[in-house]
Amino acid sequence: VQLQASGGGLVQAGGSLTLSCAASGRTFSNYAMGWFRQAPGKEREFVAAISWSGSSTYYADSAKGRFTISRGNAKNTVYLQMNSLKPEDTAVYYCAAARVNSDYAPRIADGMDYWGKGTLVTVSS
Repeated sequence: VQLQASGGGLVQAGGSLTLSCAASGRTFSNYAMGWFRQAPGKEREFVAAISWSGSSTYYADSAKGRFTISRGNAKNTVYLQMNSLKPEDTAVYYCAAARVNSDYAPRIADGMDYWGKGTLVTVSS
């Protein structure tokens, strides 16, 4: 299983970015997917997650109202639309996948089975 994240970059505060994560290697119809981030000197933290069907989404308090997670029709791509970005959103963003047996998504790093390499998001003030 491989996860490839893309879409990071430098953006001014208040701007927007959309991250993408493409999964390959197996059918992802029964995999929940999520985004985590890690800022310099800080632990990796949960950002958003989506169930395998896409019907359930979960957000960290810091992301609510500003970020939107979604899945592509083929279920093997997940997106994170980030609006109203703040300097404190600066971090390396990682996508992750978890095999699940019901329509929910883990919200802790230990609950994820596969990880992609991160993509750096830098928000300037």
